[in-house]
Amino acid sequence: MREYKNRYGDVFTFTEDENHDVLWEGNFEYCRIGMPNDYTRAYEAYLKDKEGSQSLMTLTQFKSAVHHYDEETLSYDYPEYIQMVDCLRDEIEMVDPSGGPYLNRGMSLDNLGFEKFIIQDFEKIDTGYKIITEKCPYCNQASGHKMSCSTQKIQINL
Repeated sequence: MREYKNRYGDVFTFTEDENHDVLWEGNFEYCRIGMPNDYTRAYEAYLKDKEGSQSLMTLTQFKSAVHHYDEETLSYDYPEYIQMVDCLRDEIEMVDPSGGPYLNRGMSLDNLGFEKFIIQDFEKIDTGYKIITEKCPYCNQASGHKMSCSTQKIQINL
């Protein structure tokens, strides 16, 4: 178990469980939670509107372009699609209790003492959050690999 004391003196604990995930417990009374955008409806409408066009944006390009705001005209470049971007309310992408620590998907937990642990997802639990970490699909380790893992590379010096 590791402790983190934020700038307001709140203490949060981080405990690795048997699945190599991390239980994050503490005071989450004042906390921001971020949920990812869902571009499905907006991108499908864009593809339908541009059907037959030679220059279609990829989904990645669309995600960036749909949020572009023109400061001169004070409008979005694609106002018809920006309104169709939804929120995935059943997923948590970011957790930020007042005073910290701010944690987001894809972040490393190195600074909290969990070397090579990367945040894949968050799950709300009664005492806080369960941080689901990225794991090797073969040996289920969050950092490093078991010696029996097929991803291990062996160097033989002759």
